[in-house]
Amino acid sequence: MPRTLASEVAQHVGQTVTLQGFLHWKRDLGGIQFALLRDRSGIVQVVVDKRFELPLAESSMRVVGQVVANTKAPGGYEVLADDLEFLATASEPSPIEIPKEDWRVNPETLLEYRHVSLRGEKARAILKVQAALVRGFRNYLDSQGFTEIFTPKIVSAGAEGGSNLFGIDYFEHRAYLAQSPQLYKQIMVGVYERVYEVAPVFRAEQHATSRHLNEYLSLDVEMGFIESEYDVIDLEEELLRAMLEEARASTPAECGLLEVEWPNLAEMPRLEHKEARRILREELGMPVGADFNEEAERTLGAWAREKWGVDFLFIAKYPETARPFYAYPEGDGATRGFDLLFRGLEITSGGQRIHQYEMLVEQLKKKGHDPAQFAGYLEVFKYGMPPHGGFAIGAERLTQKLLGLPNVRFARAFPRDRHRLTP
Repeated sequence: MPRTLASEVAQHVGQTVTLQGFLHWKRDLGGIQFALLRDRSGIVQVVVDKRFELPLAESSMRVVGQVVANTKAPGGYEVLADDLEFLATASEPSPIEIPKEDWRVNPETLLEYRHVSLRGEKARAILKVQAALVRGFRNYLDSQGFTEIFTPKIVSAGAEGGSNLFGIDYFEHRAYLAQSPQLYKQIMVGVYERVYEVAPVFRAEQHATSRHLNEYLSLDVEMGFIESEYDVIDLEEELLRAMLEEARASTPAECGLLEVEWPNLAEMPRLEHKEARRILREELGMPVGADFNEEAERTLGAWAREKWGVDFLFIAKYPETARPFYAYPEGDGATRGFDLLFRGLEITSGGQRIHQYEMLVEQLKKKGHDPAQFAGYLEVFKYGMPPHGGFAIGAERLTQKLLGLPNVRFARAFPRDRHRLTP
């Protein structure tokens, strides 16, 4: 008999079905037992008589039985078990009671036993929504003539000049884990004009906050033949709308469980850095430097929400002192670089890049770097590169702010942070 999923039982009332999944929860009422079976699609109640002994929760099982309607059962239907087989029984109680999952109360315990806590409905829902966001990212860019690329994660130098790098031994050489595919995706603009990548990046930063990871999923985009960074901003606006629409359309149950508050997508205002800095200082009483810290970002996000009713805010024309060497200089110490804040958290950094060889070499030196260390990257700019730009979206941060998670670690299956290397 073919397998029926928990979400499909309503289509089989009065019929015999075969279910496979995990023993999510059990209750003994004397002459009868109730078991909740959880599979990839959801949860269904199974009525079990005393012929069968229910093992510990999380045991994997196969059930054959008849579907009946029951308004008191989860989803309004249940299965009366005729045959029950346990494929692998749990050898000890789970360290976490999956049905009582609450990621707001005991985050360290949930992360310590991540291999089990991921089975919880909320934990699964978070990653399912994130998968939909990434799918929307790919689908939209494919429709716009972009080509997906795959760049090295073991590199000889950092994309941002060698800071915050994890060093590794690579045979007789010193190598590093890539902190960004930036240099490679610029090179690939000379091949395909429009490229993107979905891949992990690594940052050796000492942070231990609710918004930082040392390994995260970067959604990178680069495009050629642009007029300015605003072409890139326009693209990202439409891309984000497509990503969020994909998540809303394909994961309604998960979004409902997580009580997602959908952002205002009608407009995403653009504010130049100088003006944002003035607002922080003069209107909000917050002195800030060239690069905005976490508190400044939160304050700007709240200000934009109150003033315009928006969730997204672009900050354009970042100063050179707060941007890497490849940021296109605008003059007066500014660049064509931008950040995107989502509900007061930076989820994107991007801008127009330098496409002239001589200017790149000059900027490398200006930033205190040795151009010889970037010889392979610089070589392509000797042969004609178009004006180009791009950005990177942190998938976990986007997921965190969309779903209202208290910690970015819950937006990654197995997070790596300053203190966590397992599971």
